[in-house]
Amino acid sequence: MIRVGIFGITGYAGYELARWLERHPAAQVAWAVSESSAGKRLAAVVPGPLDMPLLAAGQADWGAVDVVFTALPHGVAASTARTARAAGVRVVDLSADLRLHTAAAYAQWYGADHPAPELLPTPYGLPELNRAALVDASAIANPGCYPTSVLLGLAPLLKAGIAQLSAPIIVNSASGISGAGRGLKQNLHFVEASENFSAYNIGRTHRHVGEMEQELAALAGAPATVIFAPHLLPVQRGILSTMYVQVQPDLNLATIRDLYAAQYAGEPFVRVLPDGTPAALSYVVHTNRCAIGLTLAQPGLLIVTSAIDNLIKGAAGQAIQNINVMFGLAETLGLR
Repeated sequence: MIRVGIFGITGYAGYELARWLERHPAAQVAWAVSESSAGKRLAAVVPGPLDMPLLAAGQADWGAVDVVFTALPHGVAASTARTARAAGVRVVDLSADLRLHTAAAYAQWYGADHPAPELLPTPYGLPELNRAALVDASAIANPGCYPTSVLLGLAPLLKAGIAQLSAPIIVNSASGISGAGRGLKQNLHFVEASENFSAYNIGRTHRHVGEMEQELAALAGAPATVIFAPHLLPVQRGILSTMYVQVQPDLNLATIRDLYAAQYAGEPFVRVLPDGTPAALSYVVHTNRCAIGLTLAQPGLLIVTSAIDNLIKGAAGQAIQNINVMFGLAETLGLR
């Protein structure tokens, strides 16, 4: 039995982790930390079926766990990961702290010095694209929710070298409100968000752009530029990303779909939809799946749609998928 500790259990991703781990046949939550609610019971802070005492970070018993999930804000998570590794405990970090490979890239996109640069680079935890690096890893960087949808949607094109990277890849994404976390912000209030649809941090300002470009460049073996327009969608959960990619003009849709079918053959959590069928949230919410749709708008212009549940494949489910790989378990264990 894998003994698990969760830091940040009262956040949306942390609570989702606890929900799924309760059903996992080979993992058990040993303790949970919530610095803001230490001393209380989980059910008193997040009303629901789950209940356990909430600890302060200093009360964490490192000897009682094999792995910890750090569902903490960036800038905080890496320090916790450092402490865990010093105690011989493995880490899956759900923050942004370990996703970028260098401290300089982190400073560029997050505007601060990296809190634990000695942990970099950490294996990037997108199993469908980086599985071999995750086996028996001591730490894994759980990808961001937007990058998960984008990277799975674009990987076959870049690996095959058929995306024309001289032109930017245009990405429009819409995320459910849970993607912004539990913190109170005016634009997330019901009156502001309901019956509304708004863009934010468009262009090259969103922090996930650096993560996307890093991983796309690794797939392509060449630099890739992303122009990104995220949107706040007034639903609880889910991400739909629409990507506009220049490809070789002589390619037909059947050839492109064959690339996707080959890339994701045998992948339990990726579904390539029939030609011309766009992805939709209804294919994926409350699952660890990604649905991908392919449409050739005109010769040389491919539109890729990619849908995930931001709290599951974009966070907690992918983190559990990562510990399954890390500990040599069946990848689908606890996720079906």
